[in-house]
Order: sequence, then structure tokens, then C-alpha cells
Amino acid sequence: MPAKKENPIHSLIAGTTAGAVEAFVTYPTEFVKTRTQFGGQREGPLAIVRETLRSKGIVGLYSGCSALVVGNATKAGVRFVSYDHFKSLLADKEGKVSAPRSLVAGLGAGMTEAVIAVTPSETIKTKMIDDAKRPNPQYRGLVHGTASIIRQEGFFGIYRGLFPVMMRQGANSAVRFTTYSTLKQFVQGTARPGQQLPSGITFGIGAIAGLVTVYSTQPLDVIKTRMQSLSARQQYRNSFHCGYRILTEEGVLRFWTGTTPRLARLIMSGGIVFTIYENIISVIGGREQE
Repeated sequence: MPAKKENPIHSLIAGTTAGAVEAFVTYPTEFVKTRTQFGGQREGPLAIVRETLRSKGIVGLYSGCSALVVGNATKAGVRFVSYDHFKSLLADKEGKVSAPRSLVAGLGAGMTEAVIAVTPSETIKTKMIDDAKRPNPQYRGLVHGTASIIRQEGFFGIYRGLFPVMMRQGANSAVRFTTYSTLKQFVQGTARPGQQLPSGITFGIGAIAGLVTVYSTQPLDVIKTRMQSLSARQQYRNSFHCGYRILTEEGVLRFWTGTTPRLARLIMSGGIVFTIYENIISVIGGREQE
């Protein structure tokens, strides 16, 4: 039977939609995760939620949300299109992709999305969250915040932390796609040929992929957040210096700060993204016969 491949336009539509929905639904966990990773006094997730709701209301939990929604939609679109492209290049004659090749395809997709979408949106989001906890925040929204960062630091100010973001996204996508595709192939092997997996099964597989991703890439996420904070230029020379200072001054466990809220987000996001993506692809007929 001829293998099926993803139509790039349909893959882009499905990925972008899934990314936007996932970012908005899970944003409060991203807000809390980012706040816990800044330097200084440690704050627990529940304490951050209580303080934010008391001082700014529920809107406060969405500080910097617009940056992540736009960036996540772009990121997800780029991720699925580039992953599908790399996967098609690495597939065997029957159209199947082994776990090691899926890992390479995911790594390539992660690196691509880091440069095109993730670094700018993550930098802006992180600075807006950092700014929001000040008594008198200077950023009035996504457009004003972006313009202010570029005016103060130049265009490359929104690319601060590019290296740890590339490392994190490469590792994220490599682990996430490999786990997802391996589990999906295993489950499909037990189903009838041509049978589409139920949304509940897809959600569960995506959630497991998110769980594995969190624990294996959390140190890179912490370094990324520190390098994108408002005080990064005064504290760290580069990503390696940042990692060294965290290790020697705060201890190795500090690299797993924010694991709980990030775990909550990636379990949900893995399930949401893959479920929405697969369903949209199914509806619009996004896979073609090779």
C-alpha cells in the first residue's frame, strides 16, 4: 500500500491552529513556570497564583500571553511542516521512519522553529512576565513591549537566549516526536489496518510524550528563562556562564525549578496539539498518496 505523506499547506494550517489553541488554554501554567525560574527569592507555584490573582486578577495570569499565542501558532506550524519534511527525507522505501530517524527529524524541526519563531516570542513573553511583577510595569502590551525591547537592546534583543532555545527546542522536538511516533506506531500495530486512532488515545499518547519531554529538557528551559530575563545582561556573560552560576550558587536541583507547572502544561499541550492536529488533518484531507 502506498505510504501517505502530509500536504505542507494542510500541515501548516493544522499545526498553526493547534498551537494557538494550546497556548491560550495552557498559558497560566506557562506564566507560573516562568515566574518560578527567575533568580532571587524562590516562589512556590501556588503562592505565585494567589499573589497574582490578589494584585492583578485573573488577567494577571495572562501577562505576555499574546506573545506566546502568536509565537506558539507560528512555532507549531513551522514544527509540523519541517518535521514532516525531514521525516519524508529520512523515510524508508515503505514510508516508515525508525525511532532514531524520527529523533533526527524532530531535532531538525526543533532547531528550525527555534530560529524562526520560538526565540523572539519566548524572549518577549519572558521579559513581559518579568516586567509585570514590577510595581510600575513599563510594557503596555505585545506591540509596545516588542518595540521597547528593540529600541533599548536593538533587533537582536528579541533573540537573546538563542543558543539555549535552540538546544531546548531541538531536544524538545526530538524527544516529543520520537516518543509520540514510537507509541503511535505501536498502538496502530494493534489496531485494524487503516483504522484511525480515537481522539482519547491520541491525547494520551501526546500527554505521555509531553511527560518524557519535561524531565529530559528542564535544565535547558531554566537557563533559557534566565538568559531572557530583564537582568540577564548584568548577570550572565553567556548561556554556559549562566548554567555555571546556577549550579555553583544555587545547586543542581535549581535546574528543575518550574517542573510542576511545565509538566502540567506539556502534558496538556501534548494531548491538545496532537489531537487537534490529527483531527484537522483528517477533516481537510491533509495526507496525500506518495
